[in-house]
Amino acid sequence: MFNSSSSTADTFYDAYLSKDSSYEGVFFMAVKTTGIFCRPGCKAKTPKRENVEFFPSTHEALKMGYRPCKKCKPMSPKGQVPDWVQQALEIVSNQPDCRVSDSELRESQIDPARLRRWFKNNHQMTFQAYQRLLRIGRAYGQIKLGQNVINTAYDNGYSSLSGFNESFKKVTGFSPSRSKSQKVIYLTRLLTPLGPMFAAASDEGLCLLEFTDRRALEKQMARVQKRLSSVFVAGDHEILIQLQKQLDEYFNQQRTEFDIQLNLVGTDFQLSAWSSLQSIPYGQTRSYHQQAVTLGKPDAVRAVGTANGMNAIAILVPCHRVIAKNGDLAGYGGGLWRKEFLLNLEQANINKQ
Repeated sequence: MFNSSSSTADTFYDAYLSKDSSYEGVFFMAVKTTGIFCRPGCKAKTPKRENVEFFPSTHEALKMGYRPCKKCKPMSPKGQVPDWVQQALEIVSNQPDCRVSDSELRESQIDPARLRRWFKNNHQMTFQAYQRLLRIGRAYGQIKLGQNVINTAYDNGYSSLSGFNESFKKVTGFSPSRSKSQKVIYLTRLLTPLGPMFAAASDEGLCLLEFTDRRALEKQMARVQKRLSSVFVAGDHEILIQLQKQLDEYFNQQRTEFDIQLNLVGTDFQLSAWSSLQSIPYGQTRSYHQQAVTLGKPDAVRAVGTANGMNAIAILVPCHRVIAKNGDLAGYGGGLWRKEFLLNLEQANINKQ
């Protein structure tokens, strides 16, 4: 159980008040007066702060005698895709060159409005926008391989070339005719126990892994895009598929090291600082001063902290393992509660070995 009087618990309560689904899987809130426990985004009546306590898992809440809320169903696996959503995804997968209409969804006993709400809540886009991203991503790949723009447009279900050009440019930021020369970075959204993350990679390696609610995210993405002279395009890449698998293993305490190819973007000093982060063993910490000494710049503690803050690849480049000299957690771009979670996760895994 989390300490109910800690700042972490206060953060969790604020997250519950705002129905912040990014905390999904991070904590479960139990209500002393009703004896039930809920997900962070539960729509039930809000209890008073003094009447709640927080648990890291459903098992812990059940062990303390709480029962699951019937409204938010906290016992359902996190990130589980409902059968009716999976059915819609299969329809799209079976006809990738066509736009699945609302009438087609209704014929399959799928409510378009309900599907739209699910996509907005879980992916911050509508189902139609999701389809558009898939078709544009497919079209981009076809043009890169040499297919002409006109055939590509019609092969992907567009009835007019102007409509295709407009959609393509809206999604990618450049026209189809520039596709062969334009360098792109594939961007996707991954689910983790600490909330969703944006991950981006090209053939050169992973260049971004950040929590979607990080304040500096847009600046990070702009910096990466400028440094690599590329644009972000929604889509999958083998590196991103491998990353999701390894992150799942890490959070399940089945992996202590990552072997993902990285493409770090920064100044010489930043690159050296990030390299020193990667040398900190799993389950251990270093102070900012110790990191500065490692770099041969013992007086550059502030500069080291700034460089760590510019790190665009969370977890794999483990800036969460650097703490203050007095043992305080100090800063972390993803939020101190996430830093605490990651350190506790690694330490718990070390202790049981």
